[in-house]
This record gives sequence, C-alpha cells and structure tokens, in this order.
Amino acid sequence: MKTDRRQEKEMEAARKAAMTALASAPGDMLKRVWADAGFEVEAHPVRGPETGLVTVRGRIGGGGAPFNFGEATVTRATVKLATGEVGHAYALGRDKEKALMSAIADALWQDPARRADVEARVIAPLRAALAEADDRRRAETAATKVDFFTMVRGED
Repeated sequence: MKTDRRQEKEMEAARKAAMTALASAPGDMLKRVWADAGFEVEAHPVRGPETGLVTVRGRIGGGGAPFNFGEATVTRATVKLATGEVGHAYALGRDKEKALMSAIADALWQDPARRADVEARVIAPLRAALAEADDRRRAETAATKVDFFTMVRGED
C-alpha cells in the first residue's frame, strides 16, 4: 500500500514537472518543438481554449499577510483524446494555441504507452531550450556585475 502511494506521489511530481516545462516555455518555442515532435493526435476540446483573469496574491517580504496584488490574464484548455485521457493546461497570457498544445501534451503524457515519447520529443527539448535561455540570461547579467569593495585606510 505504501508503494502505491509512493508511486502515485512520484507520478504526480513527474506530471507537475512536465507541465511546468510546458507552461514556462514561450508559445513560439512550444510550437516549434511540437512541430518537430510530429504527433498526429485527435483531441476533442472539452473546455476552451478560453481566456480570463485570475487574481494574483502577494506577501510583503515573502512572509507577511497575503493581499490581492492584481490580476493576470490566463488561457486555459481541456481536451480529451480518443483513447480517453483528459489533459488540462493553463498558460499566462492569451496564447490559445499554446494552451491547447499543452493540454494535448498533458493528455498524451498520461498514457503510459506514450509517456516516454512525449518526455523525449517534447518535454526534454523544452527543458533544454529553457535551460539554455536561462544560462544566456545569467551570462548577460554577469557581464554587467560590478564588484564593490571597501578599502580601509589606516585611519581609525
């Protein structure tokens, strides 16, 4: 029983990581990777894609009382594959195609027979591209770093 629970938690964490990669990727990057993957899938829309607003909450100093900071535009989609898997996706912004592709990828990922293929052809390339973009951004930022130091003059 504990192993079933552990496997369930591991699957939940793996799906969450896959969805994080899909949500973090810019729409054009996801479209490019999706086209390269070449998945031919018949997905029926259950909900959306539709765009709306969500309330963004914040905390002062990261630990204060939560407050409503503002609103963000979010697009969501839910699809059902012919094999029965249901995929869900939320994406910041108004990119309906990104939300739809992410929902299809989520549904495909849930099929154990296709999971490895989705990981290898969609999720892994997205993670690599996101890591490369992050490294490039860090290098650009590091180039502007100024090291300040204080010299102590012998006076007290």
